Amino acid sequence: MSKKKNQSPVTSQTIGEGRVIRNTGSSYIVRLDSGEELQCRIKGNFRIKGIRTTNPVAVGDIVTVAKASDDADYITAISPRTNYIIRRASNLSKESHILASNLDLAILVATLREPVTTTTFIDRFLATAEAYSVSAALVLNKEDMWEDDDRELADALKNLYTSIGYPVFFVSATTGIGLNPLKEFISNKITLLVGNSGVGKSSLINALVPGTELRTGEISDIHHTGTHTTTFSEMIDLPGGGAVIDIPGVRGFGTIDFAPEEVGHFFPEIFRTSRDCRYSDCKHTGEPGCAVIPSVEEHYISESRYASYLSILEEASEEAGADKYRKPF
Repeated sequence: MSKKKNQSPVTSQTIGEGRVIRNTGSSYIVRLDSGEELQCRIKGNFRIKGIRTTNPVAVGDIVTVAKASDDADYITAISPRTNYIIRRASNLSKESHILASNLDLAILVATLREPVTTTTFIDRFLATAEAYSVSAALVLNKEDMWEDDDRELADALKNLYTSIGYPVFFVSATTGIGLNPLKEFISNKITLLVGNSGVGKSSLINALVPGTELRTGEISDIHHTGTHTTTFSEMIDLPGGGAVIDIPGVRGFGTIDFAPEEVGHFFPEIFRTSRDCRYSDCKHTGEPGCAVIPSVEEHYISESRYASYLSILEEASEEAGADKYRKPF
């Protein structure tokens, strides 16, 4: 008689529901409604039930937990997510990675130097937040390092993104500049913090939540980029209510599953202007009667935002073309 391989323990008793507050890669910490925290695993077949992500369970998920015959605790179900932030998984062009779910807010922590956060990265993050119904904001960290030209750039970025509708904060996690307005803004919210390695997310959380003492890293003198100090995703309670979700730093923000005809919807200023286009399916790439391109030329829509739109549109079109000719499995 042959042995069955990878047979999961049989669950015997449902414990209850809770929220995933930490993902270490091999296990998950779930905080039950009672406040008890359990270290849980997931069943082997749970990973392959039509889920195209590298992590079927994400921090923020509301899950059902059950005790198994081996006395271990297992996640057996995920409640429908109200929203989430997702990006293309590194080196896996057709798979995605869910950063966190069930969010009130997602904040991109950016820096103007050491390292430089590009507007392309900012716009890809904001477009993803729009696509998945998450309110977003921008924090420009390391204000204490700014010189005159940095401050001019920071003011320009703030004018640009606030005019679109995104709150922008200038802060220094090192000196405490600007922290009080940010604390008030995120109070009683579940907030995801996203950023390149080295932008100071861990330092910012240490400043927002005294006593956390997350490990911080140095900036590379050669590449002017940060090193990964956060190795897993974790929800950290705020003193006044709410929580922040810390995740490892990301180097790129690849979008995934964007339909080409929908990309403009995720740029609010382009979407508003597109109502004046002659054709409802205008892609804003040179079609007659397009209202968006003249708005770019007249600087009502920023050139950097339009360039970001075009780069995402190109990716979405390539992905749609590949899907059209891909053989079904």
